[in-house]
This record gives sequence, structure tokens and C-alpha cells, in this order.
Amino acid sequence: MARVEINRAAEMEVFVRVVERGGFSAAARSLNMTPSAVSKLIARLEARLGTQLVRRSTRALDLTQEGEQFYERCVRVLADIDEAERSLSAAAAPRGRVTINTSTAFGHLVVAPLLPRLMALYPELAIDLAVTDRVVDLLEARADIAVRWGPLPASDLVARRLGATTQSIVASPQYLERHGTPRRPEDLTRHLRLDFTYRRRVPDWPFIVGAESVAVSTQSSLRAGDGETLRMLALEGAGLARLSDYQTHADRASGHLVRVLQEFNPCELEPIHAVYLGRPGRLPARVRAVLDFLQEQLRGDPRFVQG
Repeated sequence: MARVEINRAAEMEVFVRVVERGGFSAAARSLNMTPSAVSKLIARLEARLGTQLVRRSTRALDLTQEGEQFYERCVRVLADIDEAERSLSAAAAPRGRVTINTSTAFGHLVVAPLLPRLMALYPELAIDLAVTDRVVDLLEARADIAVRWGPLPASDLVARRLGATTQSIVASPQYLERHGTPRRPEDLTRHLRLDFTYRRRVPDWPFIVGAESVAVSTQSSLRAGDGETLRMLALEGAGLARLSDYQTHADRASGHLVRVLQEFNPCELEPIHAVYLGRPGRLPARVRAVLDFLQEQLRGDPRFVQG
């Protein structure tokens, strides 16, 4: 026998309306139902519960002791349902925990400094910031938002563009004083080059020489798993590093790092996206608030190329 689905919340709402309106007819009018439909629903409810809830007469409706107890509990349950829906609605104040997964450099230099402002704006938010230069699976990492660089492959992820950056080769003035400044891409073979260890790294540094594209191998005796470590190594004079311009913006402004071979730099734009799973129109308010905040803050950030 097929199981009959029961909408208990709807039953409770009808029962509460009968009690509060004082009868079946008044409740039916307020619910756009017929009195007979309301009467049958209450009868089915009593049969399922195995007890009488209301005493009917031609002039009045009275609750049994069991009916009074059930009425009080129905009012509480319906209030809890109403509160649950309000708390999840788009208009509700953002609340709850949001996990952001991003690269070490972007997390340290961009996201972390913005978090006090975000928390002040939305005091009921809680933020988990996970930094890694490894591309993670959002479901596996339990991440609400991830920041990704470069062209996005086809996937179930929804993306919001935050901006873009270019990459340049940088070194400390101390390194260049000791080892000289490379003047052409082929000079790099005589220099210490810092490289990444992760598998998706680009194996060559690209250049434009005249009208030709040239690639120089990044074979290195000193490598690291994230961009922030490479930036620190470059600051310490350990070698040349090819890093995102937003990452070295402050170091170049202070003179602690300088660009080299910039006239050969292809200056390809690397888009930055915040990606998430789900549908744009049905995002939880907590996730939407963080996405909107990041997009707005990076829009006016001079470290990033807009558009």
C-alpha cells in the first residue's frame, strides 16, 4: 500500500486557526477553504492522533484538555518554522559561518586585512579562512567560497570576477648588486631562479622578444609550495621570482623589490574569481554578503586591474 504523505505543519495551521477564530466556518473563510474541508481535516487529525481535540456544538467550539495541550505546542512549532524561514531569507541579516579557501598570498595580503571590517559590518558572521596554494574541491574542503586564478575550466562552479593581475619577475636590490641585473631573457640561465613545487605550476617563464614568444626554463635548486614563501625568499636576496604584481605591490613601492626584464614581459592578464557551488539566486545570505563585500573592496584596490 502506498504511503500517504501528511503535511503536519498545514494541519497544525488549520487547527490553530480553528481555535483562534472560534469555529470551522470562520477558520475556513480565513484560509480560503470550505467549512466541510476544515471539518474533515480536523477529523482526520483526531483519528491519526487517537484522541478528541475539540468538542463541537451548534453554538460553540470547545477544546478538550488534550486539545489545549496540542494547541499550545502547535503555536510553538509554527512560530519556530516562521523564525527558521525568516532567518534564511534573503532579507535577513547575514549570520552563520562562512569558509573561504584561497591562496596563501591572497589570504595574507588581501583577505585577512579585510576581515575586521567585514566582521564589524556583519557581527553575526563567523569566518574560517583556509589558505593553501593547492586547488581544493569545495565539497571535500567544506568551503563556501574559493578564490581561483586564471581561466576557469568548465564545471558546476559559479564564478564572480574580483579583478585581474599580471605577473613580473622581481628581485631584491641586494641580489642584483651581488649577481648583476639580467638584460635579456637568456641571461636568466646565469641567475638563481626561485620556483614553485606544486604540480600545476607553469614550467617556463614567458617573454616577448621582438615579435616572438620565448620561454625560459624555471629549473631551480630552491623551490617552495606557495607564493608568499617565494616572495620572502626574494626579499632575502635568494634569487629571482616571477610573482603576481598585486603580491609585490608594497615591496616594489618601498624599493625592497624591483622588476627586471619588464620590457620583455608579455603582461598577460590573469583573472581572479570567487567561485562557489549553488545557484546565484538561492545563495544563503551569509555567503552572498561575503561575496558582495569582497567584490566591492577589490573594485577600488589599486593592486588589481579592473574590468
